[in-house]
Amino acid sequence: MRTIRLTIEYDGTNYAGWQIQPNGLAVQQVIEEALQRLLGEGVRLRSSGRTDAGVHARGMVAAFRTTTRLPLRAYVEGTNRFLPPDIAILDADEVPSGFRPIGDALAKHYRYTILTTPVRSPLHRFQAWHVREALDLDAMRAAAGRLVGRHDYAAFRASNCAARTTVRRIDAVSVSQSAERVIIDVVGEGFLKNMVRVMAGTLVDIGRGRFSPEHASWLLSNPDRKKAGVTAPACGLCLMRVYYEGSYELCVMSFEF
Repeated sequence: MRTIRLTIEYDGTNYAGWQIQPNGLAVQQVIEEALQRLLGEGVRLRSSGRTDAGVHARGMVAAFRTTTRLPLRAYVEGTNRFLPPDIAILDADEVPSGFRPIGDALAKHYRYTILTTPVRSPLHRFQAWHVREALDLDAMRAAAGRLVGRHDYAAFRASNCAARTTVRRIDAVSVSQSAERVIIDVVGEGFLKNMVRVMAGTLVDIGRGRFSPEHASWLLSNPDRKKAGVTAPACGLCLMRVYYEGSYELCVMSFEF
């Protein structure tokens, strides 16, 4: 029995999220069906986490066990033949049988994209949050630095988040600008439900002048979701990469991914 690890890219616009569920088509379901067509046997993917409806991924990691002895390139090229254009397997490698996509992950990198143009862009409506106002990037950067560390992030989670503990470790939060886009990069060991989207919404509200940069620190000491910013739309969020042992060499605030 082999354990195959896949690195997956997808546009989440048309899906009800990563995880299989009864009320919508999930990315996991589509890939498992493609693998079954390739392998002639049913498989169950174990992933490095889940993304919500409309959220994208450039580096989702998932693994499955199989008795087939296909070469690794076949798990990429063969599976992609049965996948729709908005999902692709980027890479496949064989890992030890005890590999745990979630449990063995050291950190994850999420990126949130904001389009700051006077007029909305139909071409980017599914990849970025359109914000018309000019944003104070210096204020956003000052606030971003306050979010780094091991803290209680209860103010930055969805109201229906079921996590047992709200303490997480965040290694870096960066705010940068590329042409008409503002990019928020967040790297950390793990995230609460909607955590990065609430962070992005709070940073945008700080950039708009609704809050001061110091408000980010206040929220870490006062776990009140109602005092944080809006939950940014799902379309702007992308899981960039999942880090495992041997791959996690991060220079804080310098994203060379």
